[in-house]
Amino acid sequence: MNLARTAKLVAQAFDAALVEVGGTLPVWVTLLSVKSKELANQRELAGMIGIQGATLTHHLNAMEAQGLLTRRRDPQNRRVHQVALTETGEALFEKLRLEAVAFDKRLRAGLPDDRLAEFAEVLAALRANVGG
Repeated sequence: MNLARTAKLVAQAFDAALVEVGGTLPVWVTLLSVKSKELANQRELAGMIGIQGATLTHHLNAMEAQGLLTRRRDPQNRRVHQVALTETGEALFEKLRLEAVAFDKRLRAGLPDDRLAEFAEVLAALRANVGG
């Protein structure tokens, strides 16, 4: 329960930090996923983000309307849409990336590297224990 409460609190604080600079957690995760994979199709993108296709479509429609990304049909498979960042999307990505780095620095403040490494090992063990 402690882990779930902490994860929720950190996610809410991170989302609030992103809102301060013009983004949200879903926008950040979507931009990061697209950016890390040059061109991603919507099905792969939903899987990387960990959401349902319909939820992703809602986010992508809004982000496309804001000029943050483009979607086009894959010439090899017309049923698949490929997603790419626009210049506006790239600019927002960079702004949110800087805030994510700053948030991470605040989150880790006062924690020595050896404790962070041990914590990462504990988290990996927890994931393994639940089959993740």
